Amino acid sequence: MISPAHWTSLWMGMWTGAWAGALINHLWQSTIFTLAAWVLAQALRRNQARTRYWLWLLASAKFVVPFSIFVAAGERLQLRMCSSAAQPAISSLVENIAQPFLVSASGLATSYGISSAAAPVAVAASAAHFNPGWFPLLLVGVWACGAVLLLARWARSWWLIRAAARAATPVRTVAGVPVLVTPTKVEPGVFGIVRPVLLLPRGITERLSASQMDAILAHELCHVRRRDNLTAALHMLVEALFWFHPAVWWIRAKLLEERERACDEAVLVSSREAVVYAEGILNVCKFYVEAPMNCVSGVAGSDLKKRIARIMTEHVTRNLDLSRKAMLAAAAVLAIGLPVTFGFVHAAGAQAQPAEQKKGIEGTWQGTLHIPNHDLRTVLKIARTPAGALSATFHSIDQGGQGIPATSISFDGGVLKYGIQFADLTYEGKISADGNSINGSTTQGGNSLPLVFERATPDTEWAIPEPPVKIPPMAADANPSFEVATIKPTKPDEQGKILTVRGRELVVVNFTLNDLIKFAYGVQEKQIVGGPDWMGSDKFDVNAQPDVPGMPSEQQMKTMIQKMLADRYQFKFHPDKREMSAYVLTVGKDGPKMTKNTADPNGLPGLFFGPLGVLHVRNATMANFTGLMQAAVLDRPVVDRTGLDGKWDFVLKWTPDESQFAGMGVKVPPPSDAADAPPPLFTAIQEQLDLKLDAEKTAVGVMVIDHVDHPSPN
Repeated sequence: MISPAHWTSLWMGMWTGAWAGALINHLWQSTIFTLAAWVLAQALRRNQARTRYWLWLLASAKFVVPFSIFVAAGERLQLRMCSSAAQPAISSLVENIAQPFLVSASGLATSYGISSAAAPVAVAASAAHFNPGWFPLLLVGVWACGAVLLLARWARSWWLIRAAARAATPVRTVAGVPVLVTPTKVEPGVFGIVRPVLLLPRGITERLSASQMDAILAHELCHVRRRDNLTAALHMLVEALFWFHPAVWWIRAKLLEERERACDEAVLVSSREAVVYAEGILNVCKFYVEAPMNCVSGVAGSDLKKRIARIMTEHVTRNLDLSRKAMLAAAAVLAIGLPVTFGFVHAAGAQAQPAEQKKGIEGTWQGTLHIPNHDLRTVLKIARTPAGALSATFHSIDQGGQGIPATSISFDGGVLKYGIQFADLTYEGKISADGNSINGSTTQGGNSLPLVFERATPDTEWAIPEPPVKIPPMAADANPSFEVATIKPTKPDEQGKILTVRGRELVVVNFTLNDLIKFAYGVQEKQIVGGPDWMGSDKFDVNAQPDVPGMPSEQQMKTMIQKMLADRYQFKFHPDKREMSAYVLTVGKDGPKMTKNTADPNGLPGLFFGPLGVLHVRNATMANFTGLMQAAVLDRPVVDRTGLDGKWDFVLKWTPDESQFAGMGVKVPPPSDAADAPPPLFTAIQEQLDLKLDAEKTAVGVMVIDHVDHPSPN
């Protein structure tokens, strides 16, 4: 059974992939088509209005007829011809015009916290989770609201006109069109699409002379012959679908202007006097209200001042000469021929493509990353999901080879890009002409190194190490202790701090007693009150084995370390409360901007710095995050008031200042003055995670030390 979350992710993947690209391309092409119609209309401004009207009507129709239909026709035509010719040079140009928007579906890391593996050198493991986001859904909702409001307004106007027609009285028939007299003061107009009727306001014959009335009737009958109500209704459909695009409203105004001008020209050509006709229009506008809908063809549309001036001065319009007919024919050939040609040459190019190029990007790629002092063999396995989107799994052979899903991947125009969010790693490379190598570079932590991938075959493919046997979790009700615990002083030249689990063994490197207390009890340096100075200066390495089988949880690890502190350090304390400065973490107005991790709810969290100011967080709770910030980064306790449950993945980048990382014993380098340098910590937390970290005074629990000794012998 497919869960709703899976359907949401699938739909969002389609939105951000093919559907979004197709929509952008369609809107771009329709906009260009509209501009081309305007250019042609300008060139034909001295000719009949009916020609310009059809140009604008074609521009409207383009919004509902995508060029992809003609592209598909060209591809089918080529396939039927079974041509094997090479792709013409024009293919790339045509493709760029047809689809301007293409959419697809190093430094040593310092670790602090806990993890199920040692801190990686070049990359850190991460589970990839798709976050569909709310923005596309918001766009669809806004579009739907706009369309519904527009349709509701039209429905109301239609209902009013329909009510006026029902209340009207039939009087006669003119040229086969029923004439009705209505008591409402609406202008003379043609109502209806299939069986149109002519609505006249009661008493109009008393306000217009017989010759004026004859000219007005001739105007309305012209609307009937031209089927103006039908074409107006069709454009209203375009407006409902693409109301957000300014071009459809521009087309609407041009259609209204040119249809009225075309009827004006027809009336004048029929030997009716221009002065009489103009006076009739002015009298209608003086005494009656314009029809509320474009698909009710009246007499008072368009710009009245310009229209009257044209009626009085431009009695004769020119017919299309040979040059203008040729221009329109060329435009028609381009409008249809260009996308058909694109489909034709695209299919021909695909057939003529070398066999190696037809392989695509899917498959196994491998290359060696040369970093200082040693090399790292890298394998990238690329496949397609059932929905057709690309997916990739990254393996670092010399770092255990565990598969790391790529957070993002695309292959456009021969360029491969992928990223692993948790590791802050990206790659970009160009595929070779034969499709067997990718030349590019990988970037992590601001450092870039060249990395060339070669397509692997079954004979050349590197063996990926088997993943370590996953140890089942320790019983939830277990109360473990350390069966064996070795404590020894840290080597003087040791760099960084590590607290991790390797197999079932707890490994601690370069930790002071205060560091162990902070982790075991979840406190900050200032919450440890009293005790000798060596608690914060003497550093120890610890290797310990639990006396209960299974992988301990985070809380069980803390329990074992608490017992070890009491047994080996004779650690005793009592709790108290004190008022002190602290940082309070809350959720911002739109937050949080983090990925929920549901892959391993019982797994240990991973929190790594690589380098300073770049924090990689995987499968961690907000308590884990605040615990790390108060223990390693900040100079005071951090209180979690986010109310966020569960575990999260994210990367936080900021520029540290001299007040930070005292808990790690690290000297922060001077801040960079580069334009692209990350913001300070408090700004970064708000901008990147949509969380807020504010300083305030609050009551904080403290540990008052009663007794402590150096660790007893092993």
